[in-house]
Amino acid sequence: MYDKSVDGQEEAHVPLSEKYALDLNQAPEYFGISAFKIRKMIRDNPYADFILMNGNKVLIKRKKFEAYLDTIYSI
Repeated sequence: MYDKSVDGQEEAHVPLSEKYALDLNQAPEYFGISAFKIRKMIRDNPYADFILMNGNKVLIKRKKFEAYLDTIYSI
């Protein structure tokens, strides 16, 4: 799927379900968990394998976070 950018060029749009990592705006939309709760989970598990740092930007590895959610009882 392609979207038109501001300058008229086409840009590829990757669905959230196909992305490797999600930022903190996309993760709540995909997982149905509030951004506050996701930030708390990151703060409580700073070295978890589902966290990917890109400079100061926090990304969530989608499949690893799904696997993590499968192992916990409540959030």
